[in-house]
Amino acid sequence: MTKTKVAMHESRAATPTPLVDSFGRVHNYLRISLTERCNLRCTYCMPEKGVDLTADQELLTDDEIVRIASAFVQRGVDKIRLTGGEPLLRPSILDLCERLRGLGIRDLAITTNGILLKRKLDPLVEGGVNLLNISLDTLVPAKFELITRRRGFERVLESIKRATSLPGLDQVKVNCVMKRGVNDDELLDFVELTRDLDVEVRFIEFMPFDQNKWKAKAILPYYEMVDMIRERWPTFARTPRLDGANTVSKTWQVPDFVGRVGFISSMTDQFCGTCNRMRLTADGSMKACLFGSEEISLRDELRAGASDEALLGSIESILGRKHAKLGGHDSPESISKGSNRPMVKIGG
Repeated sequence: MTKTKVAMHESRAATPTPLVDSFGRVHNYLRISLTERCNLRCTYCMPEKGVDLTADQELLTDDEIVRIASAFVQRGVDKIRLTGGEPLLRPSILDLCERLRGLGIRDLAITTNGILLKRKLDPLVEGGVNLLNISLDTLVPAKFELITRRRGFERVLESIKRATSLPGLDQVKVNCVMKRGVNDDELLDFVELTRDLDVEVRFIEFMPFDQNKWKAKAILPYYEMVDMIRERWPTFARTPRLDGANTVSKTWQVPDFVGRVGFISSMTDQFCGTCNRMRLTADGSMKACLFGSEEISLRDELRAGASDEALLGSIESILGRKHAKLGGHDSPESISKGSNRPMVKIGG
């Protein structure tokens, strides 16, 4: 048994008291943003004029990230996802992965745009990463540049293909934000990608964030995408056996295709009732909901000398104020008019 597996086994020996909100939802999944920086400028994530980056000294250090994550793990968090910005831009990413995996978690995941992934993939897996999400919103190189405002399509595609052939990864997913009039004409091409490639292509409904020019008419609803796919493949069917209790994705598959298709229907068919996620921003603020504006700075408390017990008290406090759905909003239109961070400063 490897040292990592021994540490995982020993840390799970005792059953922790779970983090539960006022609606009885157990939270065992923490998403940690490692940086606000990104080497792409995706239109749905990054405001056109960019963002004012937080000063380096105000961002969490590696030691602070591990300390805060450890407090969450003490209360039952067994899945951590590293996000950004682009998490692979953090120079210490490999060491940080090993340290977080050593806390005894079941899953260590990364969401990346894939630009830097190919050359870092093997050491990431060796360091404990077992789940991987790669963002790709188009299969057309010229359109890739329009959506991301940067080049790099071939590197992302190479990273996806390399990841699907690498032992050690339990799951590889391709995240595709689907926007009407932008990439909806490629819906079937993305499904075709799953014919021979062992990936789950996840179509994500366009969500509103600060300064991303969200419009309701740009949403391509989950049910409409299903109808479009069934016109081409009538046997396209739901595979609920692949969906976990807290999944955000509705999983479908074309029979005999190697891969799968998932739909994240955040706008038209919310899954808030089974939410088990919490978020830690790169500057150390905890958010209980992606769409909510409520935050608490765990960084400030940590730097003021807070104990693990005090940190957990603050975590429980904001979790106790978590809304039933959509961060307290009653509709996507309400979210778009509210106050929140740009997606790149929350963490993907």
